[in-house]
This record gives sequence, structure tokens and C-alpha cells, in this order.
Amino acid sequence: MNIEELVRDSLRELAAEQPPAVPGFADRVLAVRRRRRGRRLAAVAAATAAVVAVAVAVPVLDSGRNDVRPSGVVGRNGIAGHPDQSPPRELIAAGQTALAAYYTWRTVPRTEKQTEKKGSSERTYWLLDPGTGTYVKDSRWSVVAVAPGLRTAAVLERNLPVSRIGLLDLATRKVERWIPVEHPVAGLAFSYDGARLLATTYDGDPDARHKYQDLKGGWGWGPTSGTSTRTGFYDVDVVSGKGSWTGVASDRDTLARADFSFSRTGDQVYAQVLGKHDGTQQFYDLDGEKAAGPANERYLRADVDARLSPDGRLAALGLAKEIAPGKSYSSIRDPRTGKEITKVRGAGLLAWADDRRLVAWERVTGLDEPYQPRLVLVTIGSDRVVPLSGVQKEMFEETKGWQPVFVRR
Repeated sequence: MNIEELVRDSLRELAAEQPPAVPGFADRVLAVRRRRRGRRLAAVAAATAAVVAVAVAVPVLDSGRNDVRPSGVVGRNGIAGHPDQSPPRELIAAGQTALAAYYTWRTVPRTEKQTEKKGSSERTYWLLDPGTGTYVKDSRWSVVAVAPGLRTAAVLERNLPVSRIGLLDLATRKVERWIPVEHPVAGLAFSYDGARLLATTYDGDPDARHKYQDLKGGWGWGPTSGTSTRTGFYDVDVVSGKGSWTGVASDRDTLARADFSFSRTGDQVYAQVLGKHDGTQQFYDLDGEKAAGPANERYLRADVDARLSPDGRLAALGLAKEIAPGKSYSSIRDPRTGKEITKVRGAGLLAWADDRRLVAWERVTGLDEPYQPRLVLVTIGSDRVVPLSGVQKEMFEETKGWQPVFVRR
């Protein structure tokens, strides 16, 4: 079988397995302007280029066998991995999810305060270019949230909090619309269908840091202590750009950065809070009042990104057990009862590829060695892992570690 036949068969497999598309409301925001500017053909060409780029430029692994497919062919079940790249330079994807972006971070002194002991933790993003299938640095933004479909991103400029939200076309890297806000914003999250944008508001920088001296006389940066500056959230309709602000009072359990996210249905919002266990979440209704939370999300953890499976029947929880150096398992539970159903390989469950497979961090070092993970694809009911990225050797080090952002495609 020649390369053209492999590509054709792979694309047919991808098309056959994809579920019906969820209405891409976030993408429709920019559609009229694109057509008016006569870029329709360019958009089609870019989309075609994206398919070709993914099909002919990305080495991948097949989760069903041990063999590595020829470099440049999309694997079965939509898997695209680069086990030799950390951080990744080319598309990483599996099933319904793709690495839309990743970011690094560093602490920058706040010179406007006339002191070197105050600073802010700033992120630098690398965003997926849908035309080339590569990740491109874009240092303009302090916060980026990518909408389902991987075509539009909501962005915030530097020096948080800010007074406007940008809607960025990922293909052109141009802001197609600015949404002004009266209450300054420092956090962003899309709803599950991409139709709404949740913007968390703050009175001060949630990433503020202060310089401290440890017992050995060394200096380091740490979170600023004190009451959170979070004030509430905007619920914005992406198509119209219109939304309303809801105030939410902070208390002693509110973290310095406590961004809100939508529940699966969008009827409530939640944020991580200080509690008995790390990852404790607090739900609120859309009027800003504390709520018990949806029946199928009450047992989830705010620090486990994967949360509910696409069909809503399974819940991804935290680390269950590490039975051997470099071999860990996480808990998969009934979302309505919290009872464990099974375990799956991986320590940090990041995103569902489909109802049986997840993208996770998998530690490759022993328990007595520095923590060094890689991105892998794991399957419920199987002990196999498919490497998707190279190993992060300094995951928690400023400017060296990188954090992934996965989005449904």
C-alpha cells in the first residue's frame, strides 16, 4: 500500500468514527466577517491544508498494536503523537480531543511598585496553527481559552485584570472582535458547546507573587497571602458578545486565582476552593449563590481536568494508586454515586478522547526520583499506554515546564 492509499484510508477512518458535530457557536462569531472580506476560499484552502498537514506531516502511534506507523500518517482512531517532542512542536491529538495550546510561565518583577519583592506569574502561550498543524508562540496574551472546534480563542492582554476580551481567529492570529467589560477580567472558560464564554472578574492580579527568603538564605517567589480579589463572573453569549455580570462574594476558602468554569449543561458554575482535600470544588447558580451542584458532577474534583466522559456516564477522578515505579493508576467512578467502577493507567487525567480512552500524564521515573511525566493515551480495561509527547524533565520549573490545554475538536 502506497502513502496515498494510507492517507486516504486513514481519513476515511477518521470521518467514519466522528460523532455528529456539536453546533459551533463560537466559530460562527467570525463567520460573517470572514465572508464579507472575501476570505471564504482562503478558509477552505486553510482547512484543506490543515487536513493535508495532519495527514502527511505528523508521525503517530497506533493504539491497537505495538508497531509505529510510517512517519507522516494519521493513526487509527485519530491518534497523532510525537514521543520525541517536549514541549511539542507538532499536533498532538486523539479521538475527540486535541492539544489546542500549551503554556510556560515565569515570575516578572512588578517594577511599577518600585520594589523587587513584588511580582506576577505570567504565562506565555504556544497556540495550534490549524493551517500547519504546528504550535506557534504568541506572547501577546496573559490568558487564552480555546473554543471547541479549534478555530476561535478568547484572549486577555497583559497586566491582569483587563477591561476587554478578545475573540481571536486561530488561522489568521487576528482579533476579530473586542468585548469591553466594566468589571476587570482575569480568567476565561468556554461552555461545553462553545456557545457561551465565562469570564471571571477580579479587583487585583490573581497571579501576584512576593519574594521570600527561605531558611537557607535563598530567595524565591510565592503566592501573595491575603483575601482573594475575585469579584464575580460574566456570562457572555459568544455570537452577540452580550452578557451580564454576577457578583460572587469571596471568603477564606477562596483561592487567589479561583477561576469559574461552567458545569456540563451550563446551568451552574464551579471553582476550586480550599478544603479538606485538594481539588475541592464549590458550585454556584447563575445568580451567584452557592449550590449543591449537578447530580452527576458533585463527586468530581476541580483539579482533574478530564471530569465527565462525553456520554456523561463515567467520571475521571484523582490518583488512585501507584503500584510500581513509573506505573500509576487513576480512579474511574460513577459520577452520581462517587463509587469506583475501575482504574485506568495514568496519574493526571487531562481529557477524554472518547468514552473509553483518556489523555493522561504518565510518570516515567521511580518514586524516589524527580517527577518526570509524558503525555500518553490510556484505555479503560487495558494496561497499554500510547506515548503522545516526550518526557518533561523539569515540569515544575519556571520557563522550563509546560502545561497542556486540551479542547474537543
